Amino acid sequence: MRIKPSIPKGMRDFSAEIIAKRNYIFDTVKQIFECYSYTPIETPAMENMNTLTGKYGEEGDKLIFKILNSGDYLSKTKLDGNITSQKLTPDISAKALRYDLTVPFARYVAQNRNNITFPFKRYQMQKVWRADKPQKGRFREFSQCDADVIGTTSLLCEVELVQIYDDVFTKLNIPRINIRLNNRKVLSGMIELMEATNKFNDVISILDKINSIGFDKAILLLSNKGISNKGIDIFKEFVDIKEITKLSTLLSNSKLGSEGVRELEFIAETISNIGLKSSTLKLDTSLARGLDYYTGTILEVQVEDIEIGSIGGGGRYDDLTGIFSLNDVSGVGISFGIDRIYLVMEELNCFPSEISKKTKLMFTNLGKKEVNYCLTLLRKFRDANIASEIYPQEVKLKKQMEYANKKGIEFVVIVGDDEINSGVLTVKDMNSGEQKKMIVEDLITRFI
Repeated sequence: MRIKPSIPKGMRDFSAEIIAKRNYIFDTVKQIFECYSYTPIETPAMENMNTLTGKYGEEGDKLIFKILNSGDYLSKTKLDGNITSQKLTPDISAKALRYDLTVPFARYVAQNRNNITFPFKRYQMQKVWRADKPQKGRFREFSQCDADVIGTTSLLCEVELVQIYDDVFTKLNIPRINIRLNNRKVLSGMIELMEATNKFNDVISILDKINSIGFDKAILLLSNKGISNKGIDIFKEFVDIKEITKLSTLLSNSKLGSEGVRELEFIAETISNIGLKSSTLKLDTSLARGLDYYTGTILEVQVEDIEIGSIGGGGRYDDLTGIFSLNDVSGVGISFGIDRIYLVMEELNCFPSEISKKTKLMFTNLGKKEVNYCLTLLRKFRDANIASEIYPQEVKLKKQMEYANKKGIEFVVIVGDDEINSGVLTVKDMNSGEQKKMIVEDLITRFI
């Protein structure tokens, strides 16, 4: 049986060129993380189902990739006419692929609490999986780079995370970066004034989608959820606010909302005093970040003039470790969407011209004696950290040259009897076509 080669939708293969560009992004983010004293950890791709569910909202939970139990997973289930997939799932699937890096991080902190010094600053660069509908900038398997601080409520952490965003995108040379800022306490205050606290999740879900569905559709959905005209008027006024002072006035009668406003003021004023290199920090009252675990500051990063969604996001979570029996440990973190950042950099031509480490040098293969001589020389080049290789087969020299040309190899070293006897190599520059006679030491120096 012949199988047509294919991969599941939302998954991708990466060529050497793409990996080189992705590694450039990873290395830049990692360098900035470590400059701010974050240390790396890793968590497994697979988590227990109860670790992940109930943290991402109803819609998020639907996107978790579930893993079937090993062996005869149907043997312990009770199948009858009333069975549904929702009822069946707990019996046949106890594990799932991680949906993000934050919830596994909270589990890690709770599980390793006795070995951690708080406040704990960590970064994590790994793949996550979501059963989402694939489209531009949205994949079912993708990479995240997270930085979190846990064990402190200090708003200086939020300030630092904004600076990290600014430093990374400045170094990646991505222009017109907007860091959107809001606070879940502010949203709670708005919903309180709307007299819709019993519909908090509904309002947050609609607000989180307002940029994609449009303002008029959001108002219609609120009305369908039973929000009063007074509540809708407050919603309209709220999402139109662009200044923190006006927000303070609107939420003056909400204790929780006013607390959120004060937190926004501190972050905005501190960032204003420090200054950002190339990014712009903007209040955005429509920002909701529809994950259930956020409780305070929320952030999202977008590039102007490119329709690709957010390329980063995060926020403050006060209760996440409490789910794992570690109470009163507040954390805040951000994430970089590496795959979308890659697409943005491609579209804006932000990558350096020379980014992949190509083979610099190739030795020809003219026979057993010549190969043995070349292998000794090849070690010297590799010891000098010069990417080099030898053609593996004794074939016509023309074919070997064609191979080197297609790979973009800079120089080809031709070794025959004359070169072995004299110790002087024949070196061909594949760009100019010029051939020179060189000793090994001079050729090594050429690359150092």
